[in-house]
Amino acid sequence: MLRYPNLLFFLLIISFVSCAQQINDKELIGEWKGELTDSNDILLDMMITLKGEDAIFKLSKDKNTLTHKFKLGNTFKVNLDDNVTFKGELNRDKSQIEGFMVINRNLYPVKLVKKGNEYFGKSNLSILHHLKSNNLRLNIKEVNENGYTIYPMFGTFWVSDFKQEKNNLSFKDYKTGLKFEGQLKSSEMIFDVSLAGSFIARTVFKKSGQDKVSTLVSSNEKVKMNDGWESSKNPLVLSQMETDIKIDSLVGVEGVLVARKGKIVYENYFSGFEANIPHTMMSASKSISSAIIGVAIDDKIFSNVDEKLYNFIPQEYQYTKDSLKSEITIRDLLTMSSGLDVNNKAFEDNYQESNNWLKTVLEAPMVKQPGTYADYGSANPFLLGVVLHERLDIPLEVYMEEKFFSPLGITNYIMNVDDTGVIPYFGGGLNLTPRDMLKFGQLYLNGGVWNGQQIISARWVEESFKKHVQLQDRNKIEYGYLWWHDTTVVDGKPIQSVEARGAGGQRICIVPELETVVVITAGNFRNGKSLQSGKIFKEYILPALMN
Repeated sequence: MLRYPNLLFFLLIISFVSCAQQINDKELIGEWKGELTDSNDILLDMMITLKGEDAIFKLSKDKNTLTHKFKLGNTFKVNLDDNVTFKGELNRDKSQIEGFMVINRNLYPVKLVKKGNEYFGKSNLSILHHLKSNNLRLNIKEVNENGYTIYPMFGTFWVSDFKQEKNNLSFKDYKTGLKFEGQLKSSEMIFDVSLAGSFIARTVFKKSGQDKVSTLVSSNEKVKMNDGWESSKNPLVLSQMETDIKIDSLVGVEGVLVARKGKIVYENYFSGFEANIPHTMMSASKSISSAIIGVAIDDKIFSNVDEKLYNFIPQEYQYTKDSLKSEITIRDLLTMSSGLDVNNKAFEDNYQESNNWLKTVLEAPMVKQPGTYADYGSANPFLLGVVLHERLDIPLEVYMEEKFFSPLGITNYIMNVDDTGVIPYFGGGLNLTPRDMLKFGQLYLNGGVWNGQQIISARWVEESFKKHVQLQDRNKIEYGYLWWHDTTVVDGKPIQSVEARGAGGQRICIVPELETVVVITAGNFRNGKSLQSGKIFKEYILPALMN
């Protein structure tokens, strides 16, 4: 999983000096809900105009336009401000630009197509799809001599750079780079939303009249999207699960989807989430990292999983190599068995806060012979991203787009990068919509095929699903190439599943025997309920499928 220093996930607690005395403190305490005044998606128009040797980059929303002049090359980068960049790569016939909005350590894919002397595209700040009041909230909890304590809560947002001067407030959403600026008032708060200094939208917060977050709201309307999925005419009924979610017997659930025999039989979202919102996968995206390595092996970028790690480590870090480290293979990284002392809790918590992740990981001592002992952590798959980046002659994110996301029809995603700001983070750095997570599971259930196209070789899927090792620090649970194995007994019958798992309760469960894929997304990060998604799969979904 990817950590950000000095930030809390979903929630940042900020105390600040008390605002002007004319505001009644008691009127402010409680929950405030916000809605965008323009209910449309946050969709930005993007255009690159060729002007002789120069090019002009334009990013606009309605009449608000951000303009930058730059030199267009086969690869290029346009810096919009300190935290927002656009980088792109021309295809061979220069008819299209494969681009990414880069905001802090997050990449948003954008395609620009040439028409005449210009390239056109749209950038979708997808975390704001159909944003509802259920995910846009402020909660003022208390007032004391130090001021107010405010909890900004924005669905899957990270909140940072909170500032206050008298009644004026401002803060940034870490993932999208959007800046919120507004005033604290007793009746309402109005915030202007901007990106790189350009106005994007306006949101109005009003007092909800409740002292706590309202009960989870569900939405089980059939979703009609042109994403390759069809809905089954025989839906799965999970009424007991839904009841338990609504009465808070099951907490933090944000999405549940089930596909059987290639069709969606159940789809429901909670807590303001819906089909268009990419959800953090946390470490569940390690399984996608495994898939990308498989694609690279299919492409002969690597000959096989037995190639040695240090064949691809940059020269400046070769000094870390010793007799044991020289034996580490790609296979060892895929199975959490490099032998590096990187999977203990102290290291896992700290290496992403170091000034140089790669240096910190490679300098870690060896504690086991490579391939002989497996324990779970993020540093091993992190090295896989570095290895593939070093071997490719195009940016890794472009390779992933061309070879994986585009063939699957996945366009609405967010990709994190490592501390270099360049290499996609293979330790757990993706946000996908739950339907696309379901699609990834179906791809593996189908032996690497989606919509009749062989995207990953069946051989790689088979190898990935083998029980290669036992994770010694996780009760010796069996593990494949960044895939978990589990067995559930239902009515005396053992049912085997292969799973992608992530912190907070993110799960993709593949059940070959039942021709089924299950996706569960949740927000149980700090309440001790991260394992609840496994309970939902085993105690609610599997019995319903069996009956």
